[in-house]
Amino acid sequence: MRGCVRELLQGCLRSRRAYFSVDGSRCRFGCLSDSYGSSGRIKGCCPSVGTPSCSRSMASATSCAVLSEALPKDKDNLASDMLIDSFGRFHNYLRISLTERCNLRCHYCMPAEGVELTPNSQLLSHDEIVRLANLFVTSGVDKIRLTGGEPTIRKDIEDICLSLSNLKGLKTLAMTTNGIVLTKKLPKLKECGVNAINISLDTLVPAKFEFMTRRKGHERVTESIDAAIELGYNPVKINCVVMRGLNDDEICDFVEMTREKPINVRFIEFMPFDGNVWNVKKLVPYAEMLDRVRQRFKNVQRLKDHPADTAKNFIVEGHRGTVSFITSMTEHFCAGCNRLRLLADGNFKVCLFGPAEVSLRDPIRAGMDDLGLKEIIGAAVKRKKAAHAGMFDLAKTTNRPMIHIGG
Repeated sequence: MRGCVRELLQGCLRSRRAYFSVDGSRCRFGCLSDSYGSSGRIKGCCPSVGTPSCSRSMASATSCAVLSEALPKDKDNLASDMLIDSFGRFHNYLRISLTERCNLRCHYCMPAEGVELTPNSQLLSHDEIVRLANLFVTSGVDKIRLTGGEPTIRKDIEDICLSLSNLKGLKTLAMTTNGIVLTKKLPKLKECGVNAINISLDTLVPAKFEFMTRRKGHERVTESIDAAIELGYNPVKINCVVMRGLNDDEICDFVEMTREKPINVRFIEFMPFDGNVWNVKKLVPYAEMLDRVRQRFKNVQRLKDHPADTAKNFIVEGHRGTVSFITSMTEHFCAGCNRLRLLADGNFKVCLFGPAEVSLRDPIRAGMDDLGLKEIIGAAVKRKKAAHAGMFDLAKTTNRPMIHIGG
């Protein structure tokens, strides 16, 4: 009986009129209405198949938040139950860390004493990365972001990009990079299919850059930003982790960069990870950052955000670029989370802040077929929690350093 019900619901899912998830002996089912609220949740939800009425709160285990815009519209790339968690969230965005190595040593990413690196033989190979990525894309993922470490220092980066960009159904192949060697590599990376770029830059002051990253290279990063603009990337996204007493005095200087250039500056609240000595006193809340921007610039307008956006987006009237705030600590966006992570060592992580991981590398190397891998992935996605813990609890939770997880 359960198999018949599951088959029926899969048919509804394929028509993009419903979502479902099976959790133990209970089946959750909800119809998609034609109109969605600004939060991306269903306005009209029709619970059935023995399920109690859906709650609109993500804190509820029967929440039916569905990101309609994330569901594949291409009939050849149908949504898979593998990517839908027990709260109805559809995950169409995969972040793949290619390496744990980096040519910088940023304070918030790597402990001062460094980290123990995974041996190369235990990192995912080109073929393993592409095989796993294909499983996700054929199940409904349409955006992949390559991270690290620093992805551009991986020797086969161009081959990986070319292979991934050729996956049928993938719309966006993005990369987050520190920009140190990007200027010379970006033209080829663009040819290989990289169509979106984020460049990390936490200060506009060269001496401060050297202090924050424990390395030289500020000029090379700014050159890479200009090179990306010249190659037609629009916008070029700049990731800036804001820390009180270190670079919070530069917030408005970063906003000024958006006046004449197609840049999206993304201010990120300082987040706790193992070894980065997080302290709430270093955190500059989103509300405070926005207030500083509004004191300096007039007519700061809120833009409409995508339901799955991690950012709150703004534009200063008359500016060519935009400004965004990543508010992971003070106003989390777990209700709309559509992200999954594949780490360089092959571990699969469903939440950036959650300690739970499951290896996909080991079963691949043990000879597991694609169906078995999909079952492991789907089970992990179903275990994803409604939201991460509060920032003070996160600070006490064991998690890997950011350089191991991938930025």
